[in-house]
Amino acid sequence: MAELATIARPYAEAAFGLARDEQALPAWSDMLNFAASIVTDDRVAKALDNPRLDSGAKESLLLSIGGDRFNEPARNFIRVLVESERVTLLPQIAAMFETLKNDAESTAKATIESAFALTDAQLAEMQQALEKRFGRKIETTVSVNPDLIGGARVTVGDAVLDGSVQAKLAAMHAQLPA
Repeated sequence: MAELATIARPYAEAAFGLARDEQALPAWSDMLNFAASIVTDDRVAKALDNPRLDSGAKESLLLSIGGDRFNEPARNFIRVLVESERVTLLPQIAAMFETLKNDAESTAKATIESAFALTDAQLAEMQQALEKRFGRKIETTVSVNPDLIGGARVTVGDAVLDGSVQAKLAAMHAQLPA
């Protein structure tokens, strides 16, 4: 997997440079995520792996599916990926682009798992605390997970803050002699 990241990085940085110059980071983010979803579709992936299709046919396929959701620079970017046989790296490129975009905008994505539905006030309070802790604007995604029993588990990047009852019970279980 590290090899794919190494190969995808220059493409992600190039897309980021284009997007930054156009002042269109959100639009490029949407385009790259959409393109990544296209190439991960089973039917499209099969077609891209077909040795009978030349790069022109693959390019045509992707651009026709994308339609007007791709602007001209994005179409050119996809052409370059197809011609260099790197189009299957679009999911990695999109993920790296998101990281570069979040760093440039000083934002981070947080996933909040709660045992119960959070009120708007609770979510706002939690988001404010996370922004203070991480020093970034936090974009949250919330889900309810009854298995947590109580409390919440928050994931920001690779940091996990687990204040759930489930985690506390697991810690107690580990400390008790067998």
